[in-house]
Amino acid sequence: MTQQMKDAMAAAVNGFRLPRYGEIPNVGLYLEQVTKYICDCVAPLGDVTITGSMISNYVKRGLVENPVKKQYYRGQIAYLVYIAVAKNVLSLDNIGLLLDMQRRTYDQQVAYDYFCAEFENLLYYVFGLKSAPDTVGTEATDEKIMLRNTIITVAHKIYLDMCFRALEA
Repeated sequence: MTQQMKDAMAAAVNGFRLPRYGEIPNVGLYLEQVTKYICDCVAPLGDVTITGSMISNYVKRGLVENPVKKQYYRGQIAYLVYIAVAKNVLSLDNIGLLLDMQRRTYDQQVAYDYFCAEFENLLYYVFGLKSAPDTVGTEATDEKIMLRNTIITVAHKIYLDMCFRALEA
């Protein structure tokens, strides 16, 4: 792989930022709107996507609460953003276990914002945009260690997927 390819891949994720909890719409979005919103958020990552049928399946499995009058709100959308990212490396059963763990130990806003900060941190590190990952948060709990390992795995998978696409082109 050429340096030009590596630079192009790094440029694709440079400046990537997930919306923080308070930035996610809380006005009630319909399924199609939620799908578009999440896909737009994760578009720079390549194959990270979500569809309406996937969302319906996550609701049926209890990973996300049922919509209210067919509308999804901030908390549900935050979980769906996490699932869209994590589903590429974890089974839905394991995602469910992690979400249950989060619900027992951390407020959703705190957990989601931590996830966003750590994801961006590790993504930038894996793509060579920083020489070492930053320390995010102060506690080294089992929950945070599991989340960090999930995120680093996702970041490596995104990197490898981009490498293979670049080599094929």
